Amino acid sequence: MIALREALRASRRAPLLSLLSVVTIAFSLFAVGLFGLVALNIQQALERVEERVEIRAFLADGTSAASVAALSADVDAFPEVASVSYVSEDAALAQARVQLGEFEDVFEAGILPASIEVRLKPGARTPAAVGTVAERIRTYAFVEDVRYGEDWVTKFYDIRNIASATGAILGATFAAVAMIIIGATIRMTVLARAREIAIMRLVGATDGFIRRPFLLDGFAKGVAGGLLALALTWLAALLVSRYVVEADFFPPGVAALGVAAGAVIGLFGSLISVGRHLRRV
Repeated sequence: MIALREALRASRRAPLLSLLSVVTIAFSLFAVGLFGLVALNIQQALERVEERVEIRAFLADGTSAASVAALSADVDAFPEVASVSYVSEDAALAQARVQLGEFEDVFEAGILPASIEVRLKPGARTPAAVGTVAERIRTYAFVEDVRYGEDWVTKFYDIRNIASATGAILGATFAAVAMIIIGATIRMTVLARAREIAIMRLVGATDGFIRRPFLLDGFAKGVAGGLLALALTWLAALLVSRYVVEADFFPPGVAALGVAAGAVIGLFGSLISVGRHLRRV
């Protein structure tokens, strides 16, 4: 309770400095939050595109229904496969006319073969995994050809890896800069109370007694800054969704983690700054 009273008293004595600390933490975390929001939406967009990865096996003319059923059952049992669907000759022709309406006259002869469409599970859509499944399907005698857009899958996988690596590096850089700025702000708060710390030392106060008010103060400012940063990030996502493009916001767990990050940064920033100052007194 004594530490809490001291922390509240210090904030009331220097309200502008306390406000500056909260705002600095908030905007530093806001910058990290904005980057995280962009990274999240890019990742989700890539996942939606990845869901379109599929294998299409074209069947020979005259393939019996029993053979098609056996093939579908076998492929559906593959651990990498999420679903298998049969596309008849008529259905293939109807799809082509809808998707390629400008070339409708090309399909008047009804020359498209029947096929099965194979969709893969998340984690099994890498070029190697897709290629392996395609080769296994190709071994069936009545399968004339197997297509899965090999070049497209490879390029997409490379783009996703580059995006993930770039996001991780930039995210770590933003977080490091934010921590440096927040640490400097907390250090200003400690230096502003340097005389108070010296007096407490002279009257015999222990390091733990001196630290506690600063730790509570840093923790409180970190939580306040994290909540403000979360509100600003939510507002930015709302404005982007309304005026630019539909954007998803962080799930509750990630949002809570952002507030917790502010609290931890405030706590450890105070701990480090006070510790350095106590070693000099």
